[in-house]
Parts: sequence; C-alpha cells; structure tokens
Amino acid sequence: MKKNLTNVLLIIFLAAVVAVAALYLAQNFRRHNTTRILASQEVRNYEGKNLSSVNSIPENSIKGPQYVDKAKYRLDITGLVGNPQQLSYDEVLSKFTSYKKIVTLNCVEGWSVTILWEGILFRDLINSAKPRPEAKTVIFHAVDGYTTSFPIEYFFNNDTLLAYKMNGVTLTPDKGFPFQLVAENKWGYKWIKWIDKIEFSSDTNYQGYWEMRGYSNSGNLNENFLKRQ
Repeated sequence: MKKNLTNVLLIIFLAAVVAVAALYLAQNFRRHNTTRILASQEVRNYEGKNLSSVNSIPENSIKGPQYVDKAKYRLDITGLVGNPQQLSYDEVLSKFTSYKKIVTLNCVEGWSVTILWEGILFRDLINSAKPRPEAKTVIFHAVDGYTTSFPIEYFFNNDTLLAYKMNGVTLTPDKGFPFQLVAENKWGYKWIKWIDKIEFSSDTNYQGYWEMRGYSNSGNLNENFLKRQ
C-alpha cells in the first residue's frame, strides 16, 4: 500500500516537472520565434522612397512577442475623459479615418528603419475621448505591462499615428499587433507596441518602464536618451 502510494506521488511529481518544462519551452520558443513577412507581401517603395523591410526590425521587447486574441481584444480609453470607451479592434478601424505616412524609427541600440505606417490619427481618438481640462498627460499601457507617456500637446502638434499596418502588412504579433504608436521624432522606446489601454492623466511626472530606469521622459531624438545626472 505504502509502495503504491509512493509510486503515485512519484508519477504526479514527474508529470508536474514535464508540464513545467513544456510550458517553459513553449514560452521560450514564442519569445524567440518571430513571424517572417514574405518579401512579396510588403511594400518596399512608396511614392519614390525606398523602405526598410519589416523583417529587418530586431525583436527587443521586455517579455517577447505578445499574442493578442483579436476577438477578445478591447482598447480601453480611460482616465480624465468625458467619453470613456472600450473599442474592439474592428471598431477602431471603422470609427476613425485611416492615414499612411513614412516615418523612420530610431532605436537607442543604434539601428533604424524607414517604414510606411498605416493607422488612425491619434488626435482623432483624443477628440473622440473628450479629455477634461486637467488632462495633461497621455499614458499608454501595453499587454506585456510596458508603459510610456507623452504630454497631450505632443499629439496636437504632430500628426501621430496609432498604426495597425507596416509596409502594407497588418502588424504581426512580434511587431505589435494590434496597435503600435508611431512616435515621430522620438527614440524607439517611446514607440510602444501591443497597446491595450490609453489613460488620460493629470500626472505630468509619470514615468514609464524605461523612464523609471534612467531614460529621458521626453525621448526626443535631438537629445540624449539618458537622463542628465
């Protein structure tokens, strides 16, 4: 009886070890496995300008690619707004006008890519949300816990896109599906991917993931990305 119980416990233990190992391997595979876009699928020249390949963008996110279920996804627009909303992926695309724009993404790691982005004008989303007068900051939240923020004036002074396509191809999981912010004239760490929440706040000192780790809150390309000591 005692021997049989020991065997059962050993089997349960081994099964648990196998399950944990399988989960680790699956997560590790997903982290390092990126979706390759066929060369025939993406636009590589637009209005006479050569574009970088989507495949040339390294995967350097904090937790690896995020796999968002389109059917369950909701973009939560919250905080100091008169019209809070929870929009499905399709509702975002149908509610707002789509625009295309070539913008270069510059990473602090030293690489850059010039991409044709397609998405909605973020200013249109702000106007739809009807921010209250005390809303001074827009805080972006991602599925993986990443955050960053911008003064609300940035979006009124720039034609900033909330993108859902790159070079004519819908964003893949490793490239930020469903939405990536095209933070023009900002370092790459401000180009948040996998956005699932947009919060309007009065906190002008809010610091996101990298900002809390010594990066500049402004993220301006013409400035050092590290905070001044």
